[in-house]
Amino acid sequence: MAEAVYILCALTSVACAVLLLRAWKSSQSRLLLWSGLCFVGMAVSNVLLFVDLVILPTTIDLYMPRLLATLASVSILLFGLIWDAS
Repeated sequence: MAEAVYILCALTSVACAVLLLRAWKSSQSRLLLWSGLCFVGMAVSNVLLFVDLVILPTTIDLYMPRLLATLASVSILLFGLIWDAS
């Protein structure tokens, strides 16, 4: 059951990223761009989670790459919010 949840989370993040980036392409609103890029990073993090916990053996740990992908995606959104506020 957990595997299905991991896959659904990754698919949801990809769908959000696609929808946000498509909306950005048509409206050129920079906040949509930053949000879309954030969700791309979240999708990468969710895929790494699935690979780490389901596919790879327990001797290989992707905890740090998952955290770095999440940190990068949230940092992109934070940068975008600060950049657009000024």
